[in-house]
Amino acid sequence: MFYEWLGDDLVVNIRVQPRASADGFAEALGERIKVRITAPPVDGRANAHLIAFLAQTFKVAKTNVNIVAGKSGRNKRVRIQRPSRLPEIFGSRPR
Repeated sequence: MFYEWLGDDLVVNIRVQPRASADGFAEALGERIKVRITAPPVDGRANAHLIAFLAQTFKVAKTNVNIVAGKSGRNKRVRIQRPSRLPEIFGSRPR
């Protein structure tokens, strides 16, 4: 599974594809999900764009999205604090 819940927070393992034609989730790749973003991997722009994309998608503030591992690579572990919305690919929140 490419994500797990830690209390109210969602932790997602991501494989980033920078310089894509559009932002969005792609297929699950085993323990990771591919996320396409339009930003180039230069001067932290891809990380900033990824954080903004995830914040908008999960309806949280940008400060509630943290890259906890993989800041300089394509494989990242991201923690989203108390997401208000889940994309369909994540299913539903377990109770």
